[in-house]
Amino acid sequence: MQHRKKYESKSEGSRENELSSTVRKVMRQYFKDLDGEKCTGIYEMVVLAVERPMLEVVMLQAQGNQTRAAELLGLNRNTLRKKLQQHGLD
Repeated sequence: MQHRKKYESKSEGSRENELSSTVRKVMRQYFKDLDGEKCTGIYEMVVLAVERPMLEVVMLQAQGNQTRAAELLGLNRNTLRKKLQQHGLD
């Protein structure tokens, strides 16, 4: 329980944005739904779940311009191209 209190005190006491709040809520529900079942690969699962819609929205915002999208994301254009390919968005 010491770890739980440590992590709750950092985030719960400070104001956070809606995205962070939503991720926290969904992750808590995910563990609740597991009901004690073992799981692995949570990091990759969450990153993949968030990354694709983020890329879709940013590419729309950049009107398909990968250079502009990379700037918006703070990524190298080659890194963006790789991520787009990984998600079948190229």
